[in-house]
Amino acid sequence: MAPTNSAGEVPLVSETRATAPVFPAGRYGRRRDGRRRLLLPAVLAVLVGIAAVFLVIRLYGQYGDPDYDAQIVGWSDVTDKQLTIRFTVRVPAGGSATCGLRARDYAGAEVGRRTVTVSAAGSATTIDASEVVPTTAKAAVGDVIRCAAAG
Repeated sequence: MAPTNSAGEVPLVSETRATAPVFPAGRYGRRRDGRRRLLLPAVLAVLVGIAAVFLVIRLYGQYGDPDYDAQIVGWSDVTDKQLTIRFTVRVPAGGSATCGLRARDYAGAEVGRRTVTVSAAGSATTIDASEVVPTTAKAAVGDVIRCAAAG
């Protein structure tokens, strides 16, 4: 006989049922089996990765040409009408480059712009250049925006 409590009416042994609850069919929708389906997110992640690689390659080809690298050296001869920009450009041996130059005022507004073509002497790979940029107001800084293959 099972022991009882002090009142003598409820047994002290508890029961735990190991069966799953039974729900009426169709009442609570489709039951899931507990596994997560990762196929669709994995396929989407692979497609996004492929698209990102394609975009990087395309933009690098369009904007990132490592053969043409410009460095600003300085600027001088600042007047209300012009600014002289000194810069160096790395090019393939004996190559030429087309560079965009810009002059800005103290507020950062563009006050002058010029596109120039510079060429390397002989088989040199570095070009030292100095170009005048006409301005509409007194400039504070000169920039080399971009250099690319001349053509």
